Amino acid sequence: MLFTVYSAGLRVSEIVNLKLKHIDSERMQILIENAKGKKDRYVNLSPILLDILRKYIQQYEPRPKLYLFESEQTGNAYPTRTVQQIFSNAKRDAGILKDVGIHSLRHSFATHLLDKGTDIRYIKELLGHFDIKTTERYLHVSKKQLVNITSPLDELFKNKQIDW
Repeated sequence: MLFTVYSAGLRVSEIVNLKLKHIDSERMQILIENAKGKKDRYVNLSPILLDILRKYIQQYEPRPKLYLFESEQTGNAYPTRTVQQIFSNAKRDAGILKDVGIHSLRHSFATHLLDKGTDIRYIKELLGHFDIKTTERYLHVSKKQLVNITSPLDELFKNKQIDW
């Protein structure tokens, strides 16, 4: 469940509503249906995540029928509070003391894409933001690329286009 949240940059409400039919292994996409703002969107399905999900479905008893992650007792989607508790338990088990919630996986997804050089407009679409300003809040978090920026002047000297 947590791999899925991070891999696709999902909100907790989106992971609990994710259905088996939303996983499109042919197109390598995940449909996020009725997301925030009642808007559908597609996100990429990582090949590694697909392998994890296939193993999960094969090993999980009883096998999920409708929702990708559903309660053994009820067969319904997990409540968001249960998913938050799963994250909290995993964080504790990993020895992570920082006071963060499951939404930090979504933030990490966006920040790591920025660090890799992904255009913020694509990240906006993947996150399902209506306004680029919402996505821009990730810019202040990602400082890694700032130290790699080379002045255009340095480039001109390096390429011997200017001689001093």
